[in-house]
Amino acid sequence: MTRYGLRARVISLTLAPTLIIGLILSAIFSFNRYHDLERQVINSGFSIIEPLAIAAEEGLKNNSRESVRRIISYAHRKNSRFVRSIAVFDYNHELFVTSNFHPSFESLMFPRNAPIPLLVDSDIQENTLVLRAPIISESGIFASPNSQESTPALGYVSIEIDLSSLRLQQYQEIFTAFIVLLFGISLSAFFAFRLMHDVTRPISHMKNMVDRIRRGHLDVRIEGKMHGELDSLKNGINAMAVSLSEYHVEMQHSIDQATSDLRETLEQLEIQNVELDIAKKRAQEAARVKSEFLANMSHELRTPLNGVIGFTRQMLKTKLTNSQNDYLQTIEKSANNLLTIINDILDFSKLEAGKLALENIPFEFQEALEEVVSLQATSAHEKGLEITLKIDPKIPVGLVGDPLRIQQVLTNLVGNSIKFTERGNIDISIEMRSQKEDHVELQFMVRDTGIGISERQQAQLFQAFSQADASISRRYGGTGLGLVITQKLVSQMGGEISLTSRLHQGSTFWFTLRLHSTEMPVSDLIETQVLNQRSLLLVEPNLQAASVIQQTLNQHGLLVTYRSTLPDDASNELSGELERYDYILLNLAPNKTNAVERVEKWVEKARKLAPHVVIGIPSTALALSDHLIQKYPVHCITKPLSRKKLLQTLVANQDRLPEIEIIPQPVNRETLPLTAMAVDDNPANLKLISALLKERVEKVITCNNGLDAVKQAEKMHFDIILMDIQMPHMDGVTACAKIKQTALNSKTPIIAVTAHAMSGERDRLLKAGMDDYLTKPIEEHVLQQVLMHWNPHTSKNELEKLDIASQPEALVTSHSTNNEHSNMIIDWQSALKQSANKEDLAKDMLRMLVEYIPEVSAIIEGALEDDHFDITQLIHHVHTLHGSCSYCGVPRLKKVCATIEQALRSGSSIEDIEPELFELEDEMEKVTASAAPYIGELS
Repeated sequence: MTRYGLRARVISLTLAPTLIIGLILSAIFSFNRYHDLERQVINSGFSIIEPLAIAAEEGLKNNSRESVRRIISYAHRKNSRFVRSIAVFDYNHELFVTSNFHPSFESLMFPRNAPIPLLVDSDIQENTLVLRAPIISESGIFASPNSQESTPALGYVSIEIDLSSLRLQQYQEIFTAFIVLLFGISLSAFFAFRLMHDVTRPISHMKNMVDRIRRGHLDVRIEGKMHGELDSLKNGINAMAVSLSEYHVEMQHSIDQATSDLRETLEQLEIQNVELDIAKKRAQEAARVKSEFLANMSHELRTPLNGVIGFTRQMLKTKLTNSQNDYLQTIEKSANNLLTIINDILDFSKLEAGKLALENIPFEFQEALEEVVSLQATSAHEKGLEITLKIDPKIPVGLVGDPLRIQQVLTNLVGNSIKFTERGNIDISIEMRSQKEDHVELQFMVRDTGIGISERQQAQLFQAFSQADASISRRYGGTGLGLVITQKLVSQMGGEISLTSRLHQGSTFWFTLRLHSTEMPVSDLIETQVLNQRSLLLVEPNLQAASVIQQTLNQHGLLVTYRSTLPDDASNELSGELERYDYILLNLAPNKTNAVERVEKWVEKARKLAPHVVIGIPSTALALSDHLIQKYPVHCITKPLSRKKLLQTLVANQDRLPEIEIIPQPVNRETLPLTAMAVDDNPANLKLISALLKERVEKVITCNNGLDAVKQAEKMHFDIILMDIQMPHMDGVTACAKIKQTALNSKTPIIAVTAHAMSGERDRLLKAGMDDYLTKPIEEHVLQQVLMHWNPHTSKNELEKLDIASQPEALVTSHSTNNEHSNMIIDWQSALKQSANKEDLAKDMLRMLVEYIPEVSAIIEGALEDDHFDITQLIHHVHTLHGSCSYCGVPRLKKVCATIEQALRSGSSIEDIEPELFELEDEMEKVTASAAPYIGELS
């Protein structure tokens, strides 16, 4: 559709040429006429002044002023209508005679310091024209008596002419041209409107008729007489309207018939919809009953399991032998495996409902996988299987993803391989397929030498509650959920899973994942430089396991010699090879006849070859480990060998290993001359922040909400303010803005303290007016850096200021998430660390958390029972509990709180997070039960 209508285009195309041509012609005419009039006046002046110059020659020679005056006076009277004044000057530029008085004769004169020109000169000044003509002697050169120079000019005549009448005539000419232009435009406009009347009006009328036909008025016709093509167009439109009318009648008949058929179909569909609605309600009720059953069964099964795990951990705190310690650790791992099975059932329910949320946190890749292999090692070693883990050295140490779900996938695949393998190896390998700037693509492979799967049976593997063979479930056990959950988890993490297998020749399961890499520190560094160029004899009967261990040791500079058995003593003595190795790593094969006497002979033989002997013991022979450690100065490590444990053992047995001097932190710090205010609605958080600040600053004021903080800021000046974000009555951002408006604290730095370490939170708070950002739990050294950074008394020479934007947001999150005690109910070491190593303060904060749990439990029960419960109240209490968990060393409870709070703030309903709320109640019960020993000590 064009921007302008036909009427506008006709007017513009008609008037535009006339306007352009008229403007050009008028401009040319006016310009030429304007300058012609000026030239006429100048020529008239020349015709006056030139005769006067000739006539005044004789009088000027004879110095006859009277004769010259009569000449110029006559000329002035004759041309008085435009001549204002006539003056005659001698060769010295002195006035000789004038026709009348002039107020400024200098304007009529030539410049005195220049010779008199020999040609007529003209000068136009606004409405005045000045003409000057030299008076030249015809008899010869006239000599000036006062000068030695000679000139032919006796003087000159000047005439001043008035140009007012000329200007008026010029304006009249321009006005006339403008009138002619307007007349031409008007004439063109008349013809344009006439053209519109004859052409555009019929077209507009036909357009309106066509529009009415389009809206359904098929009985309208175009009437009136038209000319030429317009008449043909009219006839065509009328014919089209007739055809449309006939088609409409036929279509209406078809519609009536179709409507009748559709009505019968809708009646049948309505009956089917009623039946489907009933079936849907039954399915929803069944799903609800299933969810309630799973949640209730989860609660009932977890309660005794938590007792087993809890008391096992309490037992581990007592003095035990190495075997007892390993046995209890095995019990704990088995209980955790059973807990994993329960979680699998819940995961399957969540996956079916599409409510399983994945984490995206930094973690140490190899350590996470070694944990899976360690948990599965006992099952493998009991069947005499060797289990190995080979990781591509090009894979970064730290990755970002969901480590628990990756472990769950790998656990299911390894567990299946162990279940269906009677002899041989379980080999796990991870290779890097591609690497880009911020992510890597990994391929995980689990190979076994088991019974294999036929091509027909492979199609049934990833179906719920099914096995490849119906007899397998009776022989090997299993619910058939593992591979289904594995496939769904891999798919949800953006990867793919498949397998290659042949019957009686083993299977290879593989899956791919794309994970982001991170430069953040995710593990403790091991000083392995002291192992460089050290010699080690590796004795490993299994070739695949030996290859993996040798690759690991070579990466850290060790010179590894591999043998499947220990060398013979006689050959060593003859060749002089005794004591040639710095280390011997002697690995025992699982489920072999490892008689104590035979192993003792091997150890004695190994001690002759190296001063340090490390023995790899299968996880089923822990009693042998205790016996060897008591009898010989050797070290025993449970197979499969963890990279970190192996390297730590080798470093610890280094003869020339320098001892690292640990410099304790000074207890009595010098307090800073600052007045600080801490604001937090959580009593536990406020107590800890106050305690940490009192050790470092002179004066601390505490407030439990934003309103009180603003009132305090109006009364006194503070050097620094630590502000919580989520608070009742007034949140931290609003309180910050109001404090910045006060006279006393308009420039006081305000530090945001929040448990939300999500991406973008720092930028949002800094843009909202905060000066810096701290995440909970607060680390002592981080708090000290912030205080020194914002201390107004600190000079740049004493301390290099921190760059706020460069501090990583997720530093605290990564540390807390990758804590090796993250699965403990109460991590007392973490609680002490977060309480500045003050045991009394840690116990007080744990007690405050336990005292707050019943209130949160009541809120959760109310939310589960009441469909119209205020969700903001639930968010507030979960957020408060989350903040308290940050300082009490309860990682599991904190993790559940963080998940629920994030889901609620993302818009999830209470029904959506019902399983997580049940899990939160379970965790609160566990914390309450596990906290009794610590609280009892205080009381």
